[in-house]
This record gives sequence, structure tokens and C-alpha cells, in this order.
Amino acid sequence: MKQTAIKVGLFGIGLDAYWPQFDGLEERLKGYMSVVEKRLLSFGADVVNVGLVDNVDKAFEAGSIFRKQDVDLIFLYVTTYALSSTVLPVVRRAGVPVVVMNITPERAIDYKSFNSLGDRRKMTGEWLAHCSSCPVPEIANVFSRSRIPFFQVTGLLAEDDMVWAEVKEWIEAGRVAAVMRNNRMGLMGNYYCGMLDIYTNLTLQCAVFGGHMEIVEVDELSSIRKEVTPDELEKEVNRFHEIFDVQPDCSKEELYRAARTSVALHKLVDKYKLGSMAYYHKGEGNIDNEDTMSSVILGNSILTGSGVPVAGEYEVKNAQAMKIMDSFGVGGSFTEYYAVDYTDDVVLMGHDGPGHIAIAQGKTKVRPLQVYHGKVGKGLSVEMSVQHGPVTLLSVVETAEGKIIFLVAEGESVPGPILEIGNTNSRYRFSIGARKFMEEWNARGPAHHCAIGTGHISSKIRKLGSLLGIDTIQVC
Repeated sequence: MKQTAIKVGLFGIGLDAYWPQFDGLEERLKGYMSVVEKRLLSFGADVVNVGLVDNVDKAFEAGSIFRKQDVDLIFLYVTTYALSSTVLPVVRRAGVPVVVMNITPERAIDYKSFNSLGDRRKMTGEWLAHCSSCPVPEIANVFSRSRIPFFQVTGLLAEDDMVWAEVKEWIEAGRVAAVMRNNRMGLMGNYYCGMLDIYTNLTLQCAVFGGHMEIVEVDELSSIRKEVTPDELEKEVNRFHEIFDVQPDCSKEELYRAARTSVALHKLVDKYKLGSMAYYHKGEGNIDNEDTMSSVILGNSILTGSGVPVAGEYEVKNAQAMKIMDSFGVGGSFTEYYAVDYTDDVVLMGHDGPGHIAIAQGKTKVRPLQVYHGKVGKGLSVEMSVQHGPVTLLSVVETAEGKIIFLVAEGESVPGPILEIGNTNSRYRFSIGARKFMEEWNARGPAHHCAIGTGHISSKIRKLGSLLGIDTIQVC
């Protein structure tokens, strides 16, 4: 999957009055900063390093640089005691989230060696090289009184896997926030009539996540289908056979019909530079549109598996959830409850329509359906299970108060019998059991769809929520 780069600002803080008083202190702290910069670069971030900010003039200059460079996230490395007046101008001017790095160079001061220095000035300089924790309460107070959200990473500069795992997650969360801020979601068709839970406030979605909602017409997709060349058609059918496990009962006619729509879908996505899409349309009474919308599943599955997640039933909130999961590199397949297996204590979940074929257990099967239940027409569909192993569920929930929250659960995709009905279908086990999971999940009032990705990434989603000002609720 294509990874969007994140640009982060880095600055350290100190006090210029110290440098003439304590030989080598400034250079030592700059050396620590270079360690931090190398770590940030190793996590794939573009780093704008303005160095040690040790007076107010440098603070205003640093804030301007970060603003001009359009950084997505700031890391404030607290090297020693510093005045909060050297911090606030930087962060206010930049106007982006800030992570305070309260990390010390060593696990503990060597007290015996320290106390044997025999020179109070040297002793004080040594102490100042270790007192990164000292100004953090001052900085926190000023940020709080200034209503500036801030986040903390606390620990050691070296030999502290927990610190750098946290930093890496903040960078990943910041990158996904940037993806969402720049994402263009295509909205094609209309809501599935009567599903009141999936209706959403599009302005609220843009206000919270950023991005752009592009209204695209089914009629345009139908028009593009007519322009697909025989060569494009043959190539797409061949691609189907490479990507999917096409079952013997899939007719040539249906494969070519789906291929024509798949080519058209990719052209539509390219034209409007879409990064995700929500769709639904019956097309009833319009032969061209009905033919189009009854043959989109394979094309939309390929799009979903290649970085452009597509949500059916015009589920905008779930298209957002799927884009988030996909941007974290873990998939994000469209799903809902199917049934419960109380014997094995698992929940059967899946959905009709496109699946995230990049996270399938084995090759995704293509099967013909004589009827799309609850929808118009017939055609080809995909059947897959999400890879066995740890999974995370994400729902983007719109509350009665007009807020957006993240609802998260961690579980496991487990092997076992599934319903071979030509839809996505998986078996999920949760640490709190199937009954408790469903009750806890439903109690938070999500829509009946969610996105499922591989791995346990709730801590990353929580960090993303913090950066976006979204509360995260985790049920297990």
C-alpha cells in the first residue's frame, strides 16, 4: 500500500544562560537531539529540525519555520530545564499537535561518580544534563491554561523500546491524520432506504477528519463503461484470474460484464483522484445503471485491496473507518454481524459486496449469485475470510450530541466452518466472550457496520483520536 509521508517538526529546549556557565553542556544536549532526529527519520518521517530553542527570539522563529514548512506534528524534546516562554510561541505559531518527549539520557545518575567530581560547577552542569523532567510540569501548566492539547512520552533516550514504540505510533497516527485530512471520498448514488443508523452529517465528517466529499454520478460510471475497449476488457478478465480464485460456475458473460465495470471504476477513481468511496444505487428502471450497479463487486474489491476502500450501502462513516484502517496498513474490510456460534463462542461477521482482498485468508473466491439479497439484480460476488490471527474492529460513531467517536475492539479471526454464500465471512473470538462483546459494542450505539483490520492496533487508533480530538472507547 502506498504510504503518505508525514512531516514532523522537532525542537529541543534549553536556557541560553547556561551555556557560558557550563562548558560542553550545549554541545552535549545537541548530541542528544541528533539521536532523536535519527530515530524519527528511521520511522519514515520527514523531519524539520530547528535545533535547540533557548530564548524567546528563537521560539518565534521556530514557530514560523514550522508553519511555513507545514508540519503535521511537533516533537518537543525536553533536554534540560528551560523557560516555558521558549515553548509557547513555537507551538501557538505552528498550530499543530505537540508530543512532549520527557526522555533522559541514562537510566540513573551515577551518584558515586557525580559526588566525587569535587567541583560544584561541574556537578551542576552534569545535573542539568539529566534534568529533562524538571520543566515538564511548567510546560504542562502553560499548555493547559492556553487550551493547547499535548501528549507525553516518558522514559529513556537509549535502550528503551517502550519509548520508541510510542514515538513510532505517534508518527503513524500523525501520518494517518494527514491522509484523512487530504483524502477525497467519492459519494456515488444514495443511502440504502430505511437504514437510519448509517445516515450521517457530511459537514461534520469534513470538519472532524478534513478531506473532501466528491459527489459522483452513477450515470457517469455507466457512460464510461460504454467506452471500455476490447483490449482493456481482456486485460481486466486476465487480472481477475490472477487476483481471484474464479469458480468454475462463473459464466464468461458475467466475468466480462464485471470486467467492463471494473475498468470504468478505476477510470472514475483516477479522474476524481478518489482515496475512498461510499456507494449504493438500485438502478431500477434504467437498464444501463442497473447493469452497472449489479456488476461492481469485483472492481470495488480490487480498489479496496489497493488503497481505495469502498463501502457499500452508502455507508460514509464506515468508509472513513475503512480508510483509517487501510492507512495504518492493516486492511479494513466492510463487515457486520451475521450470526453467533454459541458452541464455539464466536461471532460470525461479514457482508455482501466488496471485501478487502489484501487481508484475505488465502485467495478470494468469486461466485455467481442468482440474486443480491435485498438489492436489485444478480451477478458475481466475492467470498473470503479475514486472515486468521489478531484483528481490530473500528466503528466511526456519530452520537446524539453531534460528535464523532471511535469505537474499538480487539479480537481474533479463528479458523472453522463459514457460510459459503458468496459473501465475506469470518469467525471472530473476543476475550470477553461473544455475549459480552455484543452487549458492550451495541451499548455504545454504533451503526451496524464496522471495519475489520489485521493485528491489534487500538493504541494507534487511540493516538489518532487524540490528534483529531476524537474520544476512543474500547470494549475489549
